Amino acid sequence: MTTLIINIKELLQVRDSSILKVSGAEMAILPSIKNAYLVLKNGLISDFGSMEDLPNINPEKCIDADGKIVLPSWCDSHTHIVYAGNREQEFVDRINGLTYEEIANRGGGILNSAKKLNETSEEEIYQQSKARLEEVMRLGTGAVEIKSGYGLTVAGELKMLRVIQRLAQNYPITIKATFLGAHAFPLEFKENHKGYIDLIVNEMLPEIAKNKLAHFIDAFCETGYFTVEETQQIMEAGIKFGLKPKIHVNQFNSIGGIQAGIKYNALSVDHLEVMKPEDIKALENTDTMPVALPSCSYFLSIPYTPAREMIAAGLPLALATDYNPGSTPSGNMNFVVATACIKMKMTPEEAINAATINGAYAMGISETNGSITIGKKANLIITKPIPSYYQIPYAFGSNLIETVLLEGEIFA
Repeated sequence: MTTLIINIKELLQVRDSSILKVSGAEMAILPSIKNAYLVLKNGLISDFGSMEDLPNINPEKCIDADGKIVLPSWCDSHTHIVYAGNREQEFVDRINGLTYEEIANRGGGILNSAKKLNETSEEEIYQQSKARLEEVMRLGTGAVEIKSGYGLTVAGELKMLRVIQRLAQNYPITIKATFLGAHAFPLEFKENHKGYIDLIVNEMLPEIAKNKLAHFIDAFCETGYFTVEETQQIMEAGIKFGLKPKIHVNQFNSIGGIQAGIKYNALSVDHLEVMKPEDIKALENTDTMPVALPSCSYFLSIPYTPAREMIAAGLPLALATDYNPGSTPSGNMNFVVATACIKMKMTPEEAINAATINGAYAMGISETNGSITIGKKANLIITKPIPSYYQIPYAFGSNLIETVLLEGEIFA
């Protein structure tokens, strides 16, 4: 099927296929075509250009985008949207003065979610998770990474990954699965870290690899969670089973996790709210994508990733939601882009680059997603009529999306 979109006010993120990410000063450049057309064929982008060069074609469907902006759909490279129930009580506890760490130390946090998940049927988890997935798709997300990590048992982790696999099979959105068994230590292993890591390495990973349930391996490298040494052990084991590392680092403390991630060629290092100069320096000239999660900073009232310092150092940066029940109960990438501009002082161009082409890189899908490029998936956002794309972060409380297309078909 061929779809033609005409009279596009501005077509954003027009790229050559050789560009897989943008870094440093390049992040401020957002290539576009004004008064443009876009041709979609069999779910892929097949042609685009200026309306004055519109070829003579007979599409099955024609969309008039007069006054509207068209851009590639958001690529959300860090989420935990497969979970059971919620943690709204902890939200109130934080308002009343408890910190995230204090809540975790008394059995809340990740362990609370793990308890709920293990008590909930796989079918119910799927039903809850697909509702969240459909919501983020309507908000313009066309590619999403989803982590396990609320099982913390062999059965629980496998259950989560099967749900992620089922979502990927049933929806026209690009989904990447990450095994995050190393999210926290279960209570029964609180004093026996080696025992739990042995469980991950000897029981969880072989089953995950046998059933092809994950693309990546992750660990929460943080004070009170997994040490640098433990994280390295987990990354090594994942690599042996064919999983590429992506790790949580520098959310509350800088303890050397970034350097460990680089050592093992991690695809991304995520959170980065606390960055020392040596952490930024370590990331220079590497293939590892730094990922910021500004809505987590917003929700927990913790520092924001120092985007300006990182971009000034020539680094790339991706943006993601961290959608999860405890620290970011939102998968709205539009809010993430706005918050990056408002709180992290990223320009709209930098934020859109970070949420599209660099987000795709952080998921290992640069060749199929993240830009308006011939041959890439036709996963697109068509805005409502707006003055310019600056309106997307400026009007942060408004839904400016009129149409979402996934694989060339209208989803919402």
